[in-house]
Amino acid sequence: MSDANVRIPEEAKDRLAAIAAAEGLSLRAYLARLAETLLTPAERAERAEKALAELKSWNGYAPTAAEQQDLDSELDRRLAQVAAR
Repeated sequence: MSDANVRIPEEAKDRLAAIAAAEGLSLRAYLARLAETLLTPAERAERAEKALAELKSWNGYAPTAAEQQDLDSELDRRLAQVAAR
């Protein structure tokens, strides 16, 4: 296992350390677990492709690129609305 130095604001480090401690983990263990559970952009794209293929085979759902963009915009709008609360 190699060590790495990451420069982040002190507040962010303290927050991550508090979250880790609440879960009974060291900051190092928490960050390692976080890295194992997050998806890379390529992995997210692959999963999205597989999900669309499954939906198409299951019920014929095959949105156009324009429909996907409209759905993404609507999701972004709703998330922004919730975040503003």
